[in-house]
Amino acid sequence: MDSESLHYSLDLAAGNGLTLSSEQRAALQTSLVILKRNYKFSRVLFWGKILGIQCDYFIAQGVEDDEMKNKKSLYSLNCMDWHLLPPATETMIADVALAAQGRFTGDPSHEYEHTEMRIKGEGDDATEEEVTVKVNEASRLATAVSNIDKDASVVPRGAFTKSPSGKVQTNRSFGGLDPIEAAKLGNYLHFREPVNLKKKSILEMSHLNPAIDFLDPLSEDIPKGSWSLQLERGSTMCVLRSLLWLGLTFFHIPQTPQHGYIYMGDGLMNLDLPFML
Repeated sequence: MDSESLHYSLDLAAGNGLTLSSEQRAALQTSLVILKRNYKFSRVLFWGKILGIQCDYFIAQGVEDDEMKNKKSLYSLNCMDWHLLPPATETMIADVALAAQGRFTGDPSHEYEHTEMRIKGEGDDATEEEVTVKVNEASRLATAVSNIDKDASVVPRGAFTKSPSGKVQTNRSFGGLDPIEAAKLGNYLHFREPVNLKKKSILEMSHLNPAIDFLDPLSEDIPKGSWSLQLERGSTMCVLRSLLWLGLTFFHIPQTPQHGYIYMGDGLMNLDLPFML
């Protein structure tokens, strides 16, 4: 959610208990303005909070020129001092999946360690050797933010446009979804590089507008039913909740450009989802 409308957006997303204390709100309101100026971001988003055993991680994201590319993620333990997270590479994601288990500790320097036997060489020269994989919690945090963004970052259809050069920017003429359209899951899109769209035929894409239909709709997610769409406040607000990443809430007020999402949870994927549907 945009830092400039933080208080208002937090109140809209607080329907299932996702909120911050008045002290945390005041600290964020000040520190995110300083963060935007120091890093020269065009926009700063408050992403949410990942719960730890000792401390919680508050996450913010900075947007430079393109809304989708080169987005920087930062974390704070006190809502005032911010530290850059490393980019989540494929190697880092694989190491974290192998070594890091259980709840976050709340200590960025904490090291997770995993030892396994791997086969080295081929044929008669093959030998087993013990390999130790180590990752710190800062890397695990960067991986969790990246994974949640890939699976559950949401925007309404038309909120962003893509230029012929490939640059993604906020659609300044977006006035919100119609109340009837806002109740349809297909009008909400994953805000990441499309996966399913690239597999569609020219015929299937003939009715799409390339300026706004460049993302994958949530209605194509597998398994079906991984999103809960509800109308709240007398049907004046649409709320989406992810059942894959419990704690992620998206809101949109129809016929207004107001929308955003926030994550507040333990940073662990809900692996029981297939048994819940």
